[in-house]
Amino acid sequence: MQVLIDSPDSLLASLPSGNEPGRLILVTGPSGSGKTSWCQRLAEEALGRGLDLAGLVSPAVWRGGRKTAIDLLDLASGERRRLAQFKPHQGADSSTWDWEFDQQVLDWGNAVLSRITQCPRIILDELGPLEFEHASGLTAGLDLVAGHGYELACVVVRPSLLARALERWPWGQTLQIPLHKPTGVEFP
Repeated sequence: MQVLIDSPDSLLASLPSGNEPGRLILVTGPSGSGKTSWCQRLAEEALGRGLDLAGLVSPAVWRGGRKTAIDLLDLASGERRRLAQFKPHQGADSSTWDWEFDQQVLDWGNAVLSRITQCPRIILDELGPLEFEHASGLTAGLDLVAGHGYELACVVVRPSLLARALERWPWGQTLQIPLHKPTGVEFP
């Protein structure tokens, strides 16, 4: 069965009523396609409907037209902390940048995720190279998804890690966010 999803609202409307376990949506797309914005719209729609929701989103911080930092926002409490900042390389090419993550904020994010038990709707933006390749970062998110204690979990995974995510969670469905505004996105 194909489900047409063209907005967070249509995803919420497609959820069955009852206690079907663990529908996992892996939200993916190229950098700059709007994965975080899509997750934030889903959270706003769910909260606007009075639905229980938990998780984390990672909104970008922009200065002078450049992404300079990433925050971590707890959807349940509204608390927001600075997760990472761009730092120039200390090598010969100072025009390139790297992320510098705040370990205390990662620890806080893991604590937030560890406290989520049996919440029907979860959003997690994002599980990336730290989690899949380095066994660090928001590792509590890996366990949360695997625990299947949700009705719906939407997890952002970059395209380069999608195969690894599907290997870990074969019940996951993929929602592709293209660079251009979609007229509808289909997934099984």
